Amino acid sequence: MERVVLVTGASSGVGLALCRRLLEEDGRIHLCIACRNSQKSEATRDLILETHPAAQVSTVEVDLGSLASVLRVARELRCRFQRLDFVYLNAGIMPNPHVNFKALWHGLLTGKLLHMLTTAEGVMTQTDRLNGDGLQEVFATNLFGHFILVRQLESLLCGNEKPSRLIWTSSSNARESAFSLSDYQHAKGQESYSSSKYATDLTSVVLNRKFNKQGLYSSVVCPGLVMSNMTYRILPVFLWKLLMPIMWLIRFFAKTYTLTPYNGAEAHVWLFKQKPEHLDALVKYHSCTSGLGKSYVEPRKFDVDEETAEKLYGKLLELEKQTLEKYSDLLD
Repeated sequence: MERVVLVTGASSGVGLALCRRLLEEDGRIHLCIACRNSQKSEATRDLILETHPAAQVSTVEVDLGSLASVLRVARELRCRFQRLDFVYLNAGIMPNPHVNFKALWHGLLTGKLLHMLTTAEGVMTQTDRLNGDGLQEVFATNLFGHFILVRQLESLLCGNEKPSRLIWTSSSNARESAFSLSDYQHAKGQESYSSSKYATDLTSVVLNRKFNKQGLYSSVVCPGLVMSNMTYRILPVFLWKLLMPIMWLIRFFAKTYTLTPYNGAEAHVWLFKQKPEHLDALVKYHSCTSGLGKSYVEPRKFDVDEETAEKLYGKLLELEKQTLEKYSDLLD
């Protein structure tokens, strides 16, 4: 039987490039693409079929920032498939991003500019808001919606003849300094994106502890700095065009400047070809590109506290219980 691969956030950027690259690796897979609305899903499917006309591509509609939407799509997937071999948890948002130019100038004077440019540490801030479920929007979309999706799809992911895989799109911007267990939704700070990605790293660590024996393995990747719709919201497009020659130059010193979605998907595709039992659960796999344009994968140890990871997981389970009470009609 063909392997079934689900990709969230598949309509553009790394998600779309990933779909195309997966079909280049194995044209026999059943690719299920998940986008926020049916128009995007169908348009994305048409784009993929232009280059892979014989591919098996189906679509589902899901807004990861809406629990009702997540529960509906989980029910649909349980009806449609008997198992899922790969789930790429790729969808994410970074609303209202702002660049701290004062911090950049300080980084230049203190010799920390390259580090800041490669990790966005102290450079990027966001203005978050509550969603319709009363949750912080970035936390809900980037982490909690995916967490609920995984929980609802356990019957398709666990106990299969072959291992199933979760592959989360994280970031080099996932920093412990932006995360607080007492404010894990990041309601009080201005680095909600960084906080959500660090929480993603923590969650992946615990998922491996809980589910490896049931044949489910979780990995985390960083696509590097990719020019995508998310990136273009940080600065006006004309500024990015002016900066591109400089960014190509920086890539000789900063290998995480992958720049293109194709390069950014390198680690995702590399993991598609690996045996999960041979992977390190405490490693993040980074897509990298050399100054001359050669793509490769670099594993780096997580900067995570495993005790904090367990505590966060417990809080996610508690929040799940609280929030799902009002959606009993969508539960089996």
